[in-house]
Amino acid sequence: MQTVREIATQIVAREGGYVNDPDDPGGATNFGVTIHTMRTLGLDLDRDGAITIADVRALTKEQAVEIFEKHYFEKPLIALLPPVLHASVFDMYVNAGANAVKILQRLLRDMGHDIEVDGALGPQSIAAAQAAFLNAPNHLADAYGIARRNYYFRIADRRAASRKYARTRAGHKGGWIKRAEVFISEKYHLTEQQFKQRVAAWV
Repeated sequence: MQTVREIATQIVAREGGYVNDPDDPGGATNFGVTIHTMRTLGLDLDRDGAITIADVRALTKEQAVEIFEKHYFEKPLIALLPPVLHASVFDMYVNAGANAVKILQRLLRDMGHDIEVDGALGPQSIAAAQAAFLNAPNHLADAYGIARRNYYFRIADRRAASRKYARTRAGHKGGWIKRAEVFISEKYHLTEQQFKQRVAAWV
């Protein structure tokens, strides 16, 4: 089983370096850490009294790893979930915040657990996840990964500007879908034909 530091390091590598995409609500981002996160945490790296794009650019990989471990794994209590979920839920929390937990909570409700979908891991959600793992130890990680993939598809269905993250210009799987499938067993990956059928309605 991977350590939290190993997972966080892989997330940073997956996120890449500095970007400032006008279609990304996160704004200026470096190694997956957004300017909004840096402002929330008070990370004025150049100590000029304001947290700006210059501070985002100055962020190091090591700082990003530490931020993710503390604020995206430990603080939201992902460590209390079954270990098979750690990597995927952690990665999704970096990518989509509390929506990572909402995806899990909706999945657990679909599996018959009476819990609220509020984006916060409390005793009931954690207990439900542990019970779901005991009932389906070989399937829970795949089920979450597939639910995550479906979440990305639904965003792109609703928001045309986001489709470039789910489908490449050449019509193949985009970064979002590939990222979700990192955590899904290969037998559940969409084939090229299945993917094209799923996105056929997109302009």
